[in-house]
Amino acid sequence: MTLAHWIYLIGALFIVATMIFRKNIVLPSMVFTVLVGWAYKGSIVTGIQALFNADLYAATQLFNVFLLISVMVAMLKAASSIKADQVMIRPIQRLMINPFFAYVILVLATFLISLFFWPTPALPLVGALLIPAAVRVGLSPMTAAMAIAMAGQGMALAGDIVIQGAPKITATAAGIPITTVLPKGGLLTIVTGVIALGIGYVMQRKEDVPFARQSEEERMRVAGMLSAQEEVGATLEHAHAASSRKAGLVAILIPVLLLVVIIAMITQGLKGGDATALLGGMGGLLLMIISMARGGPKLEAFEATSDFLVDGFLFAFRAMGPVIPIAGFFFLGSSDGSSAILGQGAPGFLFDAAVKLGHILPPGSALAAFGVLILGMITGLDGSGFAGLPLVGATAAALGGHNVGYVSMLSAVGQMGSVWTGGGTLIAWSTLVAVAGIAGVNALDLAKKNFIPVIMGLVASTVLAVVLW
Repeated sequence: MTLAHWIYLIGALFIVATMIFRKNIVLPSMVFTVLVGWAYKGSIVTGIQALFNADLYAATQLFNVFLLISVMVAMLKAASSIKADQVMIRPIQRLMINPFFAYVILVLATFLISLFFWPTPALPLVGALLIPAAVRVGLSPMTAAMAIAMAGQGMALAGDIVIQGAPKITATAAGIPITTVLPKGGLLTIVTGVIALGIGYVMQRKEDVPFARQSEEERMRVAGMLSAQEEVGATLEHAHAASSRKAGLVAILIPVLLLVVIIAMITQGLKGGDATALLGGMGGLLLMIISMARGGPKLEAFEATSDFLVDGFLFAFRAMGPVIPIAGFFFLGSSDGSSAILGQGAPGFLFDAAVKLGHILPPGSALAAFGVLILGMITGLDGSGFAGLPLVGATAAALGGHNVGYVSMLSAVGQMGSVWTGGGTLIAWSTLVAVAGIAGVNALDLAKKNFIPVIMGLVASTVLAVVLW
């Protein structure tokens, strides 16, 4: 253990402490990247170079995720410009005939849409159109908010089996193929979600039953959504009158082509980068088709395509830009990342320290799995969910050694803890604020309501991971 090792460990602990105090961790990540590089080579010049090299390495490793998010958000914005997104969601509203069906439909719609567009851009679509419909049939606004948060910011984002942003970051930090983390993360997030959503619904019955007994007018008044629902209805009527055929065709085309992508992935065994390329390419193709379908004078599609794509990139970099310097620091924890940043022969600073810790923990112990889960939850306290993924990935690699199966299990467990916590289910200063705002409930109350269901789901999925792998 050299001076650089100790500085790295101090930096990691400082970053975790910073998260606990709800402060942004970009600055300490950058500072300790410089200090580690300086201590390793004994030169401040090397430390300054390490800061740039770490960011460059992280950006190189993660840019395919940025690009995919950008394209998919751009495509969704293009669809929204002709009201096709509203047409897609309208049939779902008609299926809400009672509170239970409303809850299930909210969960399924949020989960499926979030898989392809990520929860944040999908939230306005699902929340603004479906929550009022759910409230109208007797589901309380709080229960509706819980359904959307746990299905989107929790279950869909933690597994991220379509866009694959979360498993890409985790697997890269762990130094293992993404295909080893993806299926385990997908299974664990489904288990966590089903348990959390089930418990959440049961716990909310005492609130939903009296709410459902109120008159429809009173329910809408209490929820503060009556005007919003009327506005949505007027918007849909306007969309139907103005360009129903165009919006309807696009609303059919998007799910059909995305379904074709899923079928191609399964039948042709496309995984990892190949699957990402197919999905991203289809998103780009849909963007072009929708932009041209919008019509307009003076070849408006030429300008519209560019504008939508710019919006998509702006969203992606706002959402994930801070991850780059954070990931750069934690990539120093593995030997591959450290060598790329500091030069050949550089050690994996976190790996070396965790190897020593691994001698304390029994091999394959449940203690290690729950330790990584807790670490992931602590890193999720910053409210992003993704910022801690490089740390849990690097820690999993250090504890698992050369056992790829065990490393992938620890990585998936840590990923669950980080994203379910910080992605928007347990932290009120995360995107949970947006869910609460659309549902008309208090964000702190929503986080408290989610706490017991989500914790029980995470504990159950971790136990399952230990038993299976």
